[in-house]
Amino acid sequence: MATFKSLTEADLFAFSTGLIAGVDEVGRGPLVGDVVTAAVILDPCKPIIGLNDSKKLTEKRREVLFDEICTKALCYHVGRASPAEIDELNILHATMLAMQRAVAGLNIAPELVLVDGNRSPVFLAHNGAGLISHSIIKGDGLIASISAASIIAKVTRDREMDVLDAAYPQYGFAKHKGYPTKAHFEAIAEHGVFEQYRKSFKPVKAILDR
Repeated sequence: MATFKSLTEADLFAFSTGLIAGVDEVGRGPLVGDVVTAAVILDPCKPIIGLNDSKKLTEKRREVLFDEICTKALCYHVGRASPAEIDELNILHATMLAMQRAVAGLNIAPELVLVDGNRSPVFLAHNGAGLISHSIIKGDGLIASISAASIIAKVTRDREMDVLDAAYPQYGFAKHKGYPTKAHFEAIAEHGVFEQYRKSFKPVKAILDR
């Protein structure tokens, strides 16, 4: 597995051939909820205009692209790791596990897996053989399939935070999405934590240890 800090035109061309699964994660930083990953294999015959790092897109644009990816991609799958798994494994290893689950859930075997960031777990094909993978620093803004995975993961997790917000409106999840903001800390201080919180994260642990 190699890590790329920058890509040449030749690199991009090489990565554009064959069945490529792009992989990205959302939710390493929040205090609550799953870490969510996605793996996407795009259809080269059905290009999607406007793919980019999900953080650089408006919520409205992400929603539109989410539907287009779901319609046009050859396949995609969402993987996740629960708060309990995060507490047991730590957030890094739980994220790697969620990425493995995303790729394992694809109904088409990719020839290559490209992961956003500076590290990648070991991915296995359905027959148990290892898949070739590379990590791409800032790949969610460089590689279309990683951008698509970023959008799928982001929209999926944001929607789950909206559901959590409906169940616990006093915490403001629809606004901060579980991230450690001032408003979130104030809500935790007033209302405490519940089962979806990551109990190993310092701000949550500090409240539980009081």
